[in-house]
Amino acid sequence: MMKALDGFAPYAHWLLRVPFAATFLFHGLGKFPNLAGTAEMMGMPVALLALVALVETLGGLLVLLGGFGKDILTRLGGLVVVPVMLGAIAMVHWPRWSFTPSETHPIGGMEFQVLLIALGLFFAIVGNRAFAPRS
Repeated sequence: MMKALDGFAPYAHWLLRVPFAATFLFHGLGKFPNLAGTAEMMGMPVALLALVALVETLGGLLVLLGGFGKDILTRLGGLVVVPVMLGAIAMVHWPRWSFTPSETHPIGGMEFQVLLIALGLFFAIVGNRAFAPRS
């Protein structure tokens, strides 16, 4: 059975790339239609929120495009989202771990953001090498 799955190995990187990219594209692009309102709700300057939205969008897009062979795109995409996620943890999710909302953390804890940081660092450190076909 495991041998039968080996044929899919060269394409398995998409199982990480697509949801990672989709998460950042969704969150980044979703901020643009109402930058001022979202910035006010989050207590951030509009310019900073615009930068966050741009970095989220760019990071997701780079990891996605990097899947078509450009190692540097994968690495940059993974790297640029790490500071954004650290900021999200510092501003909103710290010190609660669980992603479930609570009275003190209505948006939930940092569990998901830590996972995104780990994936971003993985993409930044390993690039496309982890996904190269093995002989």
